Parts: sequence; structure tokens; C-alpha cells
Amino acid sequence: MSLEAGGERPRILIPARFSGSASALRYAAEVTSRNLVEAVWAAGGEPLVVHPHAPGGVADDAEVARRLAVADGVLLPGGGDLAGRWSGQPEHETLYDVDVEQDAFDLAVARVCLERGIPLLAICRGLQVVNVARGGRVVQDMDEAYGEMRHHRHRVHSVAVDAGSLLAGVVGDKVEASCYHHQCLAELGEGMAVVARAEDDVIEAVEIADTPGWFLGVQWHPEDTWAEDEQQLAVLRGLVDAAR
Repeated sequence: MSLEAGGERPRILIPARFSGSASALRYAAEVTSRNLVEAVWAAGGEPLVVHPHAPGGVADDAEVARRLAVADGVLLPGGGDLAGRWSGQPEHETLYDVDVEQDAFDLAVARVCLERGIPLLAICRGLQVVNVARGGRVVQDMDEAYGEMRHHRHRVHSVAVDAGSLLAGVVGDKVEASCYHHQCLAELGEGMAVVARAEDDVIEAVEIADTPGWFLGVQWHPEDTWAEDEQQLAVLRGLVDAAR
């Protein structure tokens, strides 16, 4: 049933991000981007922010699956860097905002969604989480790997999308993407296929053909420009429609 006809909004679960502080709070906080939740709402979803629980960096997939039972879809958002331990890589000196409890929970969310067919949109760090959950690796510092002229922080650039991909069905063959990341995908995880690249050939979107549910991973941040760019809102609508 459509929202216009009185249907309920699909519940889109978003893992919170740990934060050392937040305005008006006296203690460390759990937060999410206001832009992100407003984009989910504008796309027709009901955003639900949940506590990432994985004490000591250990997550119980069965417990995570029980918690995800309330969700019609899941959005893995951007955030700090993943610890190198999860992909068998050394801890690079430029890693920032690393939290192994956050990592372990997000990785479990990715595994559960893909195994159980829960619609999943992964944004920036979220895409890197899914890649690592599938056995892939990341470029831990793009400046070191590619040179500072190829960085993707505070940058808007053109992304070419493969014809016939799920993403092309959502945004067409080209999109202007707002990026903020100093890491990106390196070796791809099992079953992951590149469906979009930036002008400098950095991977910008990935799909998984054999997953039982809807999945899309984008390296850019559609929540940055959704209010003025219909293509970006369409990315969020893709998730909400799949969840509905």
C-alpha cells in the first residue's frame, strides 16, 4: 500500500555512531546525521536509530538478527575508519575515530542483512564494512596510495554508472556525487561487482548479484545533496521501495 493511500512507512534501521560529545549533552553520545534521517523520511521511510552493541569488539550475529527483526530495511551509514584487524591489514597511522565495538556491530549487521535478504543500502564507510564482511580489503589512505591530487574529501565529481545495473535503474548512467572519504575499496569481497566509478577510476558503487535481498553500496554521500538533487533522493527511495 502506498504512503499516499495511508500505508505505513517502512522502518529503516540505522546503526548509531559513537561520539565523544554532542551539543547539550553532558556525556559521550550516540548520534546520526540529521541530513541522513531527513533524507530517509523524504524518501518515504521511518528512520530508526539503534544502539551498536558489541562489547569488546565481539558481536553475536544471532542477537543482531533478533534486533533487526523490527526493520523493513537497513541503512549502514558513513562514519569513522574501520580498524585494520577486520581485513587483516596493519593499523595505518592516519586511521581516525576507530571504535571496535562500532566495527563489530556494523559488520554483524552487514552479514545478517545479506544472509537473510533484508534490503540494505551501504553508504561510504558502510560500503567498506560490507566489503570487509565479504572478505575484501580497503585502501587505508588514498593520499598515500594515489597522491594528494586524487583525494575524495569535500569533493563533488561525476560518476559513471554501468548500464543494466540496479544503480542505473535508480539514477541513470551518470550522477554528480558528493564525497568525503580518505579510504576506498581495494580487493573486492566475495560476489561484489563494481557498477560505478569516479572520473579518476576510484570505485564508487558496488552490487552483489547473488544476495537474496536488495543491496546497493555507494562510496559517496547521497544525504549531502538529496534536497536539491533528485538522483540522490532516488538512491534513498530505492531502499525504501525495496523495504516496502
